[in-house]
Parts: sequence; structure tokens; C-alpha cells
Amino acid sequence: MAKRSSKRTARAERAGGVGKTLPALSSLGDLPGFGELTPSAAQLSAFEGACARARAAAPEDVAGELVLGCVVRLDRGYPAIVCEGELFRAEFATRLTKGSFSRVAVGDWVCARRPGTHEMGIIEEILPRESDIARWKGGARGERQTLAANVDVVIVVQALGPEVIDCARVARSAVVARDCGAQVAVVLTKADRATDEVLAADVAAIHDVVGADVRVVVTSSEHGHGVDDVRALVPEGTIAIVLGESGAGKSTLLNALLGRDVLETGAVRQADDMGRHTTVARRMVKLPDAGIIVDEPGLRSLPILGHEHGLKMVFPQIVESAADCKFRDCTHTHEPGCRVREDFTLGKFTSEQLESYLSLAREMRENATSIDPDIVI
Repeated sequence: MAKRSSKRTARAERAGGVGKTLPALSSLGDLPGFGELTPSAAQLSAFEGACARARAAAPEDVAGELVLGCVVRLDRGYPAIVCEGELFRAEFATRLTKGSFSRVAVGDWVCARRPGTHEMGIIEEILPRESDIARWKGGARGERQTLAANVDVVIVVQALGPEVIDCARVARSAVVARDCGAQVAVVLTKADRATDEVLAADVAAIHDVVGADVRVVVTSSEHGHGVDDVRALVPEGTIAIVLGESGAGKSTLLNALLGRDVLETGAVRQADDMGRHTTVARRMVKLPDAGIIVDEPGLRSLPILGHEHGLKMVFPQIVESAADCKFRDCTHTHEPGCRVREDFTLGKFTSEQLESYLSLAREMRENATSIDPDIVI
């Protein structure tokens, strides 16, 4: 990758005191190159429109300063952008910060400026996303936090143990992934902690709850077992995001995929089998002979609100039954004329599927009385 003068790079990394808290761009490894990222036709068209608007808004000639770039890393809100021939940090144009869409995420394609008189790049526009892996942040209705943009696959990482795993987290992540326009796969780590019987029960439970078409890979990163199968989930030209709780083994898994210890790992507390956050930046990691993975800090919670369409895609039979319930606000627990309970007694879905569905539907119902009136839950 071509670089501008070291003097300018040093200035950019010190801009606004950033250099004191952020890693130097020159120290960042395993990021994808510009040629390993592919914008969609719609995003390329949007870039042309953004360039036209930027030229119209600027009093000076900025045509030669506009570049198409992709956000490959976020450190404390400061984006690092790769474009053809350069990696640089950027800030937002003033007119963009006054708008309603100024939050950038890893994976976003942007129209940016590289003015010769400015120490950092300037993001003029964030281009439309093909997918938006997001969660509802806190208790504020309508406030979404995008974890990654333009992702093809969500890989849910779950640590194994001596007991059969709780599929609630897997089901929750699957609903979010499907609702946001991505496929879902499950990676079970720490296989050495489970017996063959428990492992078989875990895989069967996951397929039962989220569907037989969801790919499940079992790994033991310390012994290299299953690593190639995980790599196959992310072929060349594919972008995936890894989601899981702290201590699930995400960083250990990524180190195994990279073939060396690059990402920091931490110990797991024996009291609750949870780990501490070892990943603090959101970043893209290019895998050897494979695609790209977005490394995400461990999520303590994944609240859901407004993911009714995702719920319908993961549990289509139950949602279809719910539409025929006698009461529109049926909770499918005790009401007369509940079609969901009737179909359950007929064996159209399992108790595990129904339990997961009811739990997620109840949470969404409590968070908002009516997000999408077209889908009855």
C-alpha cells in the first residue's frame, strides 16, 4: 500500500490529541487492503452522487481530493479508512454532523476528502448499507447501535461446557442477523470441555431452535480442531462478524485462524464462566486464504426491539400460527382460541422452539407495544 509522507502521517495521528490514545496506523496489521473489499453497484452509484454534492457544496475545487473508502477500524470513535493506495484516519464534515446519519461503523463505504492542507481525512457522506448488523442501545426507543455494516455472515460464538448449552443466545443472535440482512452460522468453542453426548445434544438443540440450514462448526482452538471449517464459513470476498459474550473464545479463535497470536486473550472467571473484554477496538481482520472477519468487543447484552421480521424468518411456522390467534394481542400462553398452542399440541413445532420464540416475542412486546403492525407476534 502506497503511503504519503511520514511527516503528514505523524501529524494525522497527533490530530486533536488522537496520537496519545490511538495506535499509530503504521502499527496496525492484518487489515484488508482496498482491493480485497468490494462495494456494490448501488454503493458505487451513490459515491458518484456524493461526489457531485460535495463539489457543489465546496467553494473550492475538491474534485481531485474525493476518494472512495471503507472504514476498516474504529478506535474510540475515530475511524481508520482504507482507499486506493492509502490508510488514513478521518473526521466528519460539518454538514454531515448536523444531519441525521453521522454515525459510522466498521464496514461502511464512504465518500471522503483528502485535502492537502488538512491533517486528517474528512468524511463527506456515508454510503447506503447493504446490511446493517445493529442492536437497540440501552432503553431508548428507536436508538440503534450499528455493530458492523455490509456484512454477509454473522458468526455466533458460544463456549461449550459440561452441560448442554442454553440456545437462547444463539436464537437471539440469529433473529438479529436475519433481520439485518445477513446469514447466520454458529461456532462452538472449547470442545474439550464437553463430552461427545453433550456435544451431540448441543448441535441438535441449535438445529432444532434456529433451523437445520444453519451451519454449526465445533472447534477446539488450542488443538487446532475445526479451524479450517470455520475458515470455510468466510470464503474470499465474504465479510463476517463474530458475535459472542466475553470469554466465549472469539480472540483465541481468530488467533487460530490467523495462525499466530495477534489478538489479546484473557482468562475466564470461574464464578460465572465469563471473561473480561480483551477486544476494545472494532476492526476488520483479513484471514489468510479466506475472507474478512470483523472483530467485535464481547457483548454483555444483545437487547432486541423491532426485530419482528427477523423473528418471522427464524420461526416462520410459529409466526404463521400466531396470525390466526383469536386475539391480536395473544401472548400464546393461556388465552382461548390461541392457534399457536393448538399447533404446538399437533406437533408442528417443538417445545424448545416455542420457548425461545415466546421469550423473544415477550421481550419485544415489552420494549414496544407495536413496532410493525403487519406482523403479529
